[in-house]
Amino acid sequence: MNVDALEAMLNKGMDTPLLRFGLGKAYLDQQDTALAIEHLQQCVTQDPHYSAAWQILGQAYLDSGDIALASQAWEKGISVAQAKGDKQAEKIMQVFLRRVEKLRKTE
Repeated sequence: MNVDALEAMLNKGMDTPLLRFGLGKAYLDQQDTALAIEHLQQCVTQDPHYSAAWQILGQAYLDSGDIALASQAWEKGISVAQAKGDKQAEKIMQVFLRRVEKLRKTE
């Protein structure tokens, strides 16, 4: 679904975590990290147990150049994924977090 269609749904009052996740992912795919972060933050505010949203939010922060916030998002996402038993999301975020830690050490 394209961004315009998703935005139209949001403007009609269909503000759900799934819609915010879709918007965040769509904007991230378009490399608009500011809007991606805005929608993904809303997503995890509405549903703090949405592990995939934490994963993508971390990626958006990383793409925007904010390694600290990316790490925080993934750390929170790992906790959420562990609590839900979402092993795949947990593993992915652990890999991302290790890569960011390596980046920090080389800076």
